Amino acid sequence: MNKNKPNKGGQLKNFAILSGVAIQMGVTIYLFVKLGKWLDAKYNPGGKAGLIIFTLLGVGVSLYVVLKQLNKINED
Repeated sequence: MNKNKPNKGGQLKNFAILSGVAIQMGVTIYLFVKLGKWLDAKYNPGGKAGLIIFTLLGVGVSLYVVLKQLNKINED
């Protein structure tokens, strides 16, 4: 009835979703960094090209996923 009263259930749900997004972003970047290190160790000893490329790729992929999830939250 009172439209000025915030919806605590919705806020808690959004907080849980955003916390999960943050964890997912960290895990995605971490896995891409590990892949870059592994590729450098296997194919480019002493180099860091794979690490740099896959770290940037991981950041890009994780940002894309975060933006998609934020758009989904805003649609609800």
